[in-house]
Amino acid sequence: MTKRVVLEYVNIAIGVTIVALAIYLFFMPNNLIIGGVSGIGIILLHYSENWVFTIPVWLTNLGLNIPLLLIALKVLGAKFIAKTVFATLYLSVAMFLLEEFVPQFLETDLLLSAVFGGVVCGIGIGLVYRQLSTTGGSVLIATLIHKVLRYVPMSRALLIIDASIILLGFFVFGQERTMYAIIAVFISSKAIEYVLEGLNFAKAAFIISENPKAISTAISEQMGRGATSLDGRSTYTGNEKNVLLCVVSRREIVRVKDIVNKIDKKAFVIVADVREVLGEGFKDFDDKL
Repeated sequence: MTKRVVLEYVNIAIGVTIVALAIYLFFMPNNLIIGGVSGIGIILLHYSENWVFTIPVWLTNLGLNIPLLLIALKVLGAKFIAKTVFATLYLSVAMFLLEEFVPQFLETDLLLSAVFGGVVCGIGIGLVYRQLSTTGGSVLIATLIHKVLRYVPMSRALLIIDASIILLGFFVFGQERTMYAIIAVFISSKAIEYVLEGLNFAKAAFIISENPKAISTAISEQMGRGATSLDGRSTYTGNEKNVLLCVVSRREIVRVKDIVNKIDKKAFVIVADVREVLGEGFKDFDDKL
């Protein structure tokens, strides 16, 4: 096993541990159902508290995911879901260890639980997703549905599955906790995006000018940044245009606009947000892991 593969599994373990913390510290004690097998686990835990045998969330996660993993092994192949098998099984282990050794907090404010639980869960899931893995559950079900029914997009299948589990939580715990759970889902999705796409936001400037050479030279000499010339054509006049593409940090975009303004006041500049930039002058490709 190479060092890179070991690092991937370490990152998966870290991400799964963070997800387990979110479930155990925020969602489970406050009965917030955000979908997935863990949501079903919280519902079963709630009902089984009055039974002879209480069903812990980690056991539900293990019991429901094992059949799914066996089906996925046959349909998708061992190579495709090896990381998912590890992440799914380790999630049950992490939740079991938390229940055994970490005291559970008392119920806290629902809004705080939804916000912090969403952030923590999103960070953990994002770390797992970055290694091309999942924690099983609804994502695995959606993958299998898409594999069998190609005309059903995976995103739509996942939405239907998680929405159904959240709706089940509505009938069990009521509308107030369901609304807070939806807040947690939204925050979690944003946190996942930030982890996957990075927080190193940049700016992309598209510059249409009659003096592209002078502008690109000035940007290179004054800022140490490069620019790429793209061929373009005006649909109004039919004249060919050179479009400069320059990616800079957020604080540098002001200097780019100042350079363009000094050289060509008639230039047309489009500034767009860029979530992540990999390559020379920004972040190395290896850093995304």
